[in-house]
Order: sequence, then C-alpha cells, then structure tokens
Amino acid sequence: MVLSWLLTLSVLLHINMVALVPLPEEPTYLTHGDVPAAPELSELTLEITQVTEHDQIKKYLDLFYRGVAAIGRKASSVAEKIKAMQKFLGLEVTGKIDSNTMTVIQKPRCGVPDVERFSHFAGNPKWGKTTVTYRILNYTPDITKSEVDYAIAQAFRVWSDVTPLNFQKLNSGDADIMISFNTRAHGDFDSFDGPNGVLAHAYAPSDGIGGDAHFDEDEQWTLGPTGANLFHVAAHEFGHSLGMSHSTDTNALMYPTVSFGVTIDPAQYKLSADDIAGIQTLYGKGNPSQVPVGKPNPAPPPKNQPNKCDPNLTFDAVTSMRGDLLFFKDEVFWRKSARFPEVETIPISIIWPSVGRVDAAYEVVGRDIVYLFKGRQHWATRGWTILPGYPKDIASFGFPKDVKKIDAATFIREEMKAIFFVGDRYYSYSHRTSAMDFVRPKKIKSDFPGIGKKVDAAFQNGYLYFSDGARQAEFDNRGKKVVRYLQNYRWMSCK
Repeated sequence: MVLSWLLTLSVLLHINMVALVPLPEEPTYLTHGDVPAAPELSELTLEITQVTEHDQIKKYLDLFYRGVAAIGRKASSVAEKIKAMQKFLGLEVTGKIDSNTMTVIQKPRCGVPDVERFSHFAGNPKWGKTTVTYRILNYTPDITKSEVDYAIAQAFRVWSDVTPLNFQKLNSGDADIMISFNTRAHGDFDSFDGPNGVLAHAYAPSDGIGGDAHFDEDEQWTLGPTGANLFHVAAHEFGHSLGMSHSTDTNALMYPTVSFGVTIDPAQYKLSADDIAGIQTLYGKGNPSQVPVGKPNPAPPPKNQPNKCDPNLTFDAVTSMRGDLLFFKDEVFWRKSARFPEVETIPISIIWPSVGRVDAAYEVVGRDIVYLFKGRQHWATRGWTILPGYPKDIASFGFPKDVKKIDAATFIREEMKAIFFVGDRYYSYSHRTSAMDFVRPKKIKSDFPGIGKKVDAAFQNGYLYFSDGARQAEFDNRGKKVVRYLQNYRWMSCK
C-alpha cells in the first residue's frame, strides 16, 4: 500500500516538473520499485534561471540583431547573431554567451536595432531643411514640466551645436518630431517592455511617424544619477530622429546601452568625435553666424525661485553680456535680451557650477570678458566659459585685506573704468593701466549724489543704474545727477 502510494506520488512530481525544467535526453524509468529522488531546490532554481536567460538572449537577438543571417549550411543563425552582437558591443567574439555578454545584455538600452559604426538608416534619410520642429505631446509625472522642457531642449542642443540645424518647439499642431511618454503597446507595433529594458525608441526622418521619439513611462525618469536620465536618453533618441543609427564606439552617445548612476551636466555635455563625424556626414558642419552669440541653453528654474515680478524685488548683481543684461538673485539669474521676447530664468549652477551666488559682476565692454565676484574670490568668463586660472583673490585688483566682499560693481565704458562699491564708499579701477585710480576709497555721495548711501547692484545701459533695495536710481554720469527713480522689477517685462 505504501509502495503504491509512493509510486503515484513520484509520477505526479515528475509530471509537475515537466513544465518547469527541460526533459533529459533519454527518458528515466522507474525500476525495481525505486522512488526517484526529487531534484534539490538549488538545482531546480539553476535550471529555471538557465531557461529564463535563454529566453532573454533569444529575445535580445531577435529584437536587435534580427537582420543577421547564418552563413553556410551548417552555420547556426543564433551563433552568428551572438557573434555579431559581441563584435558590435566591443566584447570578445566567441559565439557563446558568457558572463560579460550577459552583463551587457541586461543593461538598459535603446529599442532601435544595432547596425554599423556611426552608420545611418537605409537610404541615409535626413531632414531636407535646417529648421526642424518638435512637439512634446505629454509629460512624465516623474519630474516637473519645466525640467522635461529643459532636458528636451538640451538634448536637441548637442546636435545643433555641431550642425546647421535649428530646433523649434511647437505647442500645437503637427511637428517633424513628435515626442511622447507611453507604456507597453502604444500603437506603433513596437511595444515597450516595462522598467529597465528598452528605455525609448525613435524613427528615422520621413513622413508620418518618421522622426518621432517614444519614451517608456514605466521607467523612472530623472535629471540626476538615479533612474533613467531623460536628457541623456533623449539626446541619443534624437540622433535617430535625425538619421543616425547605433555606434560601436563605447564613448559615443549613439552607443546602444546606457549606465544608470552616472551624473551628467546637460549644459556641459558634448558629443564624441564619432557622433560628430556621423551627424556632419548627413548635415555638414555648423555655421556659427546662424546661431545667436551667447545664447545659453534653457534651464529649469530651481525650487523656490525668486519672483521676478515682485514689486519689492532686490538684485544681488547686474551685468551686461554681449548686448544682453543678466540680473542675479539668489541661485538664479534672469537674462533679458532684445533678440528673445521672454526674460529667461537660468540657474547659476547650470552655467557656472563653481561660482554659486554672485555678489557683484561687470562686463569689460569691447574685450568680451565678464567678471563675477563672490566674497574675496572672482572669476573671469568669456560667454559662458570660465577662463583658465580662476578663481583669483580680489587682491589682484588691488583691494586691501579688510575688504571681505564687494557689494556691487559696474563698468563705465567711456572711461574704461570699473567702479566697485563697498559699504558707503567706492573704488575706481582703470582697465587701461590695470591699477586702482586712488589708494583710499571715496564716499559714494561725493561723486554719485542722490543714489543713496549704499549700492546693492549697478550696471550701465546708456545711463548708469544703481539699486538700493527695491528702488533704483537712473543716473546721468555726465551731469552727475539722478534722472529718475524706478523699481527693479520694471526690467523683468512683467505685465
């Protein structure tokens, strides 16, 4: 009775395990009434893992190397695809799956199949114009809307920096490149697979879906080192949207896989030589005259940013730069330009991460240099690039050790002099002689009557402007008199 029950149990166990593990080469028979030992749990787990990895490898090869065919009658199409994959990804070419190959296979990546080095899609499709439009159809809830706009704009910027292309954002209607966040099946016969697998995919330039970029909403989108960095992934996908395919260069943006946990500064990101060679093969080199000089890349406003339309707005510093005005307040600066209708809000840390908050600033007009001051340190920047050798101590200007910070500074172009305000006094520095005009500072009221006892920010825009709190004095330097008083926020184009 017991033997019969054990035999029945063993058969049931065998039947149940058929669905979980591969059958052996030869069937195993029960003989002499022996009950076969059930596999150890660790052995069963190993076999299940092997089956899972096999399915994962097959799926990976079918998705990204489906165009690879076997050569010769006895050749294995799977082995050829593995070799092609290993060669493309820079791995040892064995035709077999080893631990290094599995590590790469399991990395998050783009959903576009892999092809040749910085090659282009079949027929080398490209946009036949220099202004390409894009539209963001919907937004991920993982980050703010402004952060998405920033990441997308920066991602296009890396390509426009090295080509004649310009990218224009549309808020309605059809655009050349339609951008959306989707999950699983989303209407293009190329379903997403959930978190950490395929992050996004994009289509080569053409009518209809051509150029469109889709991002998997099942990912955790970020602008930091955790999760999927939207800027980095978007910049890669827009390469496809412009006609680029994958690269074998592991340093290239167009390499198919990405690594999480890497910190990337979108404003400072540059394409590799391989990426540049590929995109310029399609569109040629950029024409600097087509790009407004000094236009920074849009940046997300930081949390708790100051209100530029506050009637009680105060400035930390103000300077001109290449015809624009930069107004510094806390961790941001506002950029007012005659070339662009809106006053842009730009985090200081995006442009000058080593500087932070600014106490004073001025431009040496005609020399294309802006000086930024914080405490005893100062930086010289040309455009958005800090010059080598900075920061330096303000002693290089001739300031004594008892000056701990500069309250405000401005440049008087007609005299080629910088005026520095410290408390109720000011220093005058000649850029012709590279020296202070006088050893001891003078009283503000002696040469700038009516502007107040102290100055928070100063700049020249025809007249000289001196801010003391929220009020600003418009000063005629020739007549040595105040023309009128106004509020700081009036510069912010507030309605």
